[in-house]
Formats: sequence, C-alpha cells, structure tokens
Amino acid sequence: MINVSKIKKGIVLDHIESGTAQVLYKALNLHKVDDTVVMMQNISSSKMGKKDLIKIETDYDLDFTILGLIAPYTTVNFIKDGERVKKFQMEMPEVVEGVLQCKNPRCISNYERTVPTHKFYLYDKDKKEYRCEYCDTLTTYEE
Repeated sequence: MINVSKIKKGIVLDHIESGTAQVLYKALNLHKVDDTVVMMQNISSSKMGKKDLIKIETDYDLDFTILGLIAPYTTVNFIKDGERVKKFQMEMPEVVEGVLQCKNPRCISNYERTVPTHKFYLYDKDKKEYRCEYCDTLTTYEE
C-alpha cells in the first residue's frame, strides 16, 4: 500500500486515467510551478484498476479546458488548511476555443490570419473528437 501524505494547500487531481498524468503535467505547464508538484502513476484503484494522481502544493490557475480535453473524468480537489474545501469531477467541454487546431489543411482557420480564434464543438465523447466550426472536420487534442 502506498502512503500519500496530505497537503496543506493546493490542488489534488485524482482519478486520472492511468498513463495520462505525464501528458497532463506537460499540457498544464506544471513544470513551471516553483512549489512542490507530485505525480504518481499506476496507483492501484478499486474503481479504476489503476489510476494516476497529481498534487500541486500551491494555488495554481488550472486550465480547465485542457484538463477536460485530456482527462475528462478527473476529480479535482481544492485543499485549504489541510482539508478539502471543494471537489468536483471534470467533464469534456462542449465548446473549445483557442486550444485545438483544425486537421484540415484547406480549412480557412489554418491559413487566414484574419480568422479569430475559432471554436470546436464536442462531437464524440468516447473518441474525444471535436468538430471545426468552419469546415466540420473532426479533430482531437494532440500531445
């Protein structure tokens, strides 16, 4: 049994799909955090079989869009004075803006500089696919 110590203040990302923590760590720019960040992988879980976990021992402005794209079923716990003060489960965002890039090389969004950040709409939750608002091409988040 692994003993994971409590944190006094910060955020705990729990129930991350096994093998996803490293991608999440990079995408959320956690390598830039000056305080302690703990990443654990392949932890035994009665609910999931195996899971990953990330503890951020400071206040941190999470990008919930990125978190929802990469690890949509993660449990987010906010900790203050050693106690959980808020908890919720992530979901895939219905609309994504400014994160994805259309895979269609002929899409106007890829070559027109005048096109503002465009939107992608959730198409298939199981495949984590989003539809481009301009050309309807399906795309997923790339590492």
